[in-house]
Formats: sequence, C-alpha cells, structure tokens
Amino acid sequence: MLYTAYEMQRAWLSSASAWASVGAEMLTNPALPMGYLGMGPRMASALEVFAHASAPYGKPNFGIEAVIVDGSAFSVTETQVMTKPFGDLLHFVRDDLPKDAPKLLIVAPMSGHYATLLRGTVERMVESCEVYITDWADAKLVPQSAGKFDLDDYIDYLIEFMEHIGPAAHMMAVCQPSVPAFAATAIMNREKHTCAPKTLTMMGGPIDTRESPTTVNDLAMKRPIAWFRETVIATVPMTYKGSGRKVYPGFLQLAGFMSMNLGSHMLSHYEMFKHLNKGDDDSAQATKDFYDEYRSVCDMTAEFYLQTVEEVFQTHSIPNGTFVHRGKVVDLHEITDTAILAIEGERDDISGLGQTKAALKLADKLSDKKKRYYMAEGAGHYGIFNGSKWRDKVAPTVEEFIAEHG
Repeated sequence: MLYTAYEMQRAWLSSASAWASVGAEMLTNPALPMGYLGMGPRMASALEVFAHASAPYGKPNFGIEAVIVDGSAFSVTETQVMTKPFGDLLHFVRDDLPKDAPKLLIVAPMSGHYATLLRGTVERMVESCEVYITDWADAKLVPQSAGKFDLDDYIDYLIEFMEHIGPAAHMMAVCQPSVPAFAATAIMNREKHTCAPKTLTMMGGPIDTRESPTTVNDLAMKRPIAWFRETVIATVPMTYKGSGRKVYPGFLQLAGFMSMNLGSHMLSHYEMFKHLNKGDDDSAQATKDFYDEYRSVCDMTAEFYLQTVEEVFQTHSIPNGTFVHRGKVVDLHEITDTAILAIEGERDDISGLGQTKAALKLADKLSDKKKRYYMAEGAGHYGIFNGSKWRDKVAPTVEEFIAEHG
C-alpha cells in the first residue's frame, strides 16, 4: 500500500508540475499583460519553484564531456565495460592520459541515490587517473528472476570488478560502501589475490558508528531490525520490471535526508524564488541542478538494506570482528599489502569524526607507513567528495597517496 500510495501522489504531482510550468510561462510571456504587472513575475517565480520541486526525476547522465588539465581541455570518453543484474561498471578516460596513469575504481554508494551523485568525484579524478565507477541498478527495475542482492553479493561484485580492471589498480569508497570495500580488501589480501587494490581510500565511511554517533546512527540504533522490516520495506508495484520485489524505496530515503535538514532545504527554495524574481537565472539554475541530482532516487533491495542496518549500525560486526562473508569471518588483520587512506569531513553530520579513522586501527597488521588519515577542515559530508574543498584539498591528497603506494 505504501508504494501504491506514493505512485498515486507522484502521478498527481507530475500533472500539477506540468500545469505550474505552463502557468509560469504564460505569466512571463511579454505578449500577455500579466507579464508587465508587479504580481505577474512573482507568481511566475513561485509557480516555477513549485514546478521544479514537484517534477518527477529519472536517472541522470554523467555528462562529463571534457576536463581542464593545466589550462588545456581534454575530451572524456565514457563506456560501459561490464553489465550485471544489479550494477554495471562504467569506464571514464580522458584524451592524452599517460599510459602509466593509475587505474581507480570508485565505489558509489547504494543508498538511494544514483552513482551520478559522484559526478564531481569522477570529473576531478579523471584528470589524472583511468577511472571506473560502480553504476548500481534501481532495484525496482530488476526482475525477481535475477535473484537477491545483499552485502555478500555487493562484496562479490567489487571483487569481480577489480578482477576485470586488473592488477595494480586502486579503490576508493565513498560513504556507505566503505564497509563492503574494506571487507573485499581483507578477503583479497587473505587470498593474496593478484588484483587486490594497491590502495584503498575510504571517505566518510561508517566503519565504526560508535565513534561520534550522528542522527543517522541514533535512528538505526533506537529501533529493532523487525521495526525496519515492517515499517520501511515495501513491495514494488506491477508497473515496474521488479514487480513483487521487496525493497527499501528511494523516496523514503530521500524523505529521511530532507527531514534532517528541512529548514535549509526550504531556505534554498526560497532563495531560488528570490533569484528568479530578480532575474538571476544563473543562481537559480545552480540550485535547480543540485536538486535535480538530489531528488533522483532509486530503490535498494530489502535484504541489502536490512543487513546493512543490522551489521553496520546495530551489531557493529566490522569493528567487533564478527562480520561474515559467505559463511567465513572477514579477518581485517589479514590486510597487510593494501595501503589505506581514511578521509573525514570536520562537519560531517552523517558519518561522524572517527568512524572512518577507525579502519586504520582495525587493520593492525598493516605497516604504519601504509596508513594515512586526512580530515578536511570545514567540510561536511558532501564536501569531501564534491565542491571546491574536494577539488582543491581532498583530491590532491588522494592523488598523492595513490602515487606514493602505486
């Protein structure tokens, strides 16, 4: 019923958005008298804000066509090099990239948003690396015949992707996938796998959520796993390929994130209204671009979501040494070859300070020379992988670490 009710609301809002957009165009049409009256432009701005806020959003494109390196523009080629039911592997490479440039797998979060949330991450790293990124599927579009997808499968996917890329590659996990990337690294180190990552960079990852717990951590701890199973898990309607699949809907994830900072989101839309009213289309478009990405959400399989909540936020199985993959305990002590870089944002309100840094202590058999910690001053959660702090401070740190241990 939850998903059906949402679909009905989405259909209504889609129509309302279309009518609001038409109304905004009419009110700003110079051929009509309302365009010259004081209330006309204001009403048009308000309708445009509503139209944008209520419009449906699909999967965005990366759209990275070129990057600037040392003042020169280089075109970027995007290709899909591997296809699997629950996620593809995309490859980005710029023209004239040195043949010995490092290969980097960026592991995107499976947390309600598409991999394009890391567009800025890819765009910056493709300047110096041959970049691969996990492009996770929207679970509601995966037929039930494809089977389940949980944390075990996620880890298997990462190992398979690293095998496809080949030896001497590097891995970077942004936020939630730090846990499965950490586990995959331990497994590949244990097996002395030739394709084990040379370096693992974890950014704002919930390795040990007992350190500086945030609102997100508190919510996961307050409720038993049965509450999550009964309250936030829904069945995909018949209108989608994944009909009948149990999922954690992306719209619930988005609602949760929006409610955490509702005041700032409302203020952003009010500022967009003022920009439109003043004719500052560039500033208004910047806000639109952000929310076009932010509101583009996808579903997660129920088994992956519930296992993540239980293992990462409730039982803390990774720091407690009880995390199991395919029936075997993942021993973090066996990480002896892969160098580890832990990155945190000073103002991160999703993964608190110390949660990612904990990985350095857990990999206690790894030489201190292969460990590094970096805190991005003044950066929030998104600031460590997008924006000016990412481009100017964090990314150079990652590039330096990769070069040192490549």
